Amino acid sequence: METMVKEAVESTEAQMRFALTDEQKAIQEAARDFALGEVDPIVDECDEAQRFPMDVMMKAGELGFLGIIIPEEFGGTGLGYVEYVSVITELSRVDPSVGISIAAHNSLGTNHIYKFGNDDQRRRWVVPLASGKKIAAWSLTEPDAGSDAAGTRSKAEKVDGGWVLNGSKTFTTHGSVGDICVVFAVTDPEGPKHHNISAFVVEKGTEGFRPGKKENKLGIRASDTAEVIMENCFVPDENLLGKRGDGFIQALKVLDGGRISIAALGLGTAIGAFDTARAYAKERHQFGRPIASFQAVQFHFAEMANKIAAAEVLTYAAAEAMDRGKKVSRLAAEAKLYAGETAVFCSERGVQIHGGYGFIKDYRAEKFFRDSKICTIGEGTSEIQRLVIGRDVLR
Repeated sequence: METMVKEAVESTEAQMRFALTDEQKAIQEAARDFALGEVDPIVDECDEAQRFPMDVMMKAGELGFLGIIIPEEFGGTGLGYVEYVSVITELSRVDPSVGISIAAHNSLGTNHIYKFGNDDQRRRWVVPLASGKKIAAWSLTEPDAGSDAAGTRSKAEKVDGGWVLNGSKTFTTHGSVGDICVVFAVTDPEGPKHHNISAFVVEKGTEGFRPGKKENKLGIRASDTAEVIMENCFVPDENLLGKRGDGFIQALKVLDGGRISIAALGLGTAIGAFDTARAYAKERHQFGRPIASFQAVQFHFAEMANKIAAAEVLTYAAAEAMDRGKKVSRLAAEAKLYAGETAVFCSERGVQIHGGYGFIKDYRAEKFFRDSKICTIGEGTSEIQRLVIGRDVLR
């Protein structure tokens, strides 16, 4: 299995439509080598056991992958979203679980504190996160507040010296393994919608703050997803991020980068499914010749390659726009929508090309199929992306 994956990845010639600099190519190659050397050998075991690969995350931190978009001043590598996208894509080609874990750590939890925290908060929390010493979590979603994040019910009551938090969150990446978590709670129950929620940093071990149920998922099973529960959890005033009531607006800005992350995840997943299907089609013989020689199979690959090319252009265009400081809400939504649905399409085609073998765990095709679906759900469903795009088009 490992040999087949390695050969599939290494045999894929560079077909990028987006030109990378020599430095960016070196970072991409470093991520590819890490994925093949450190991630690939443990993919199947971690997926089956639903084991979060903490050792791999720590090694990724040593390479700077846990602080890619954070300046060196605060423990990061000071690179941009183009480099970040290339890293997430390469990791996701081998294991989307690792891809999404590193993406969530970077673009959500760590990035939120960096973007909206003051320098003291950055030094206290961003430095250990970006340098790979601690893991970040980001808790926005609730049982009754998913796509409608403004429907948050968790509450933060002001008391002397701080806030008391009560409520629960669901679908938190790193909910049970994270060290530092950004949580959202209503601070002004009677305040105007979209301006009554605030963001707080809560550290692991804080009294009244604990993980709840660890989710048993269809795919990305090695990525930790769990409930987060707050019961009379006190946090001091210095744990408030930005201004009181700005949490929802902050979340929308963070999600722009998060959607580029999921676009990269989708792109990598699609390429991974393509890689494994192509390797299989070349070695699988029927009627006396490789199935890759049959036109029906070639048409599958043509459609997959075409969609991957378009997803790549959109994803890197969004990353470049982010690096230039442009408004990216629509472009990030377009990239996330298209790349996510391309991941589902390519992984389904990959299973079909494998035939019966695509339905068993001896081949990675079935895992890419299971993993791909999150790309149309996480960081805003495909329906929400269409809503964002449609509103912008008609504005």
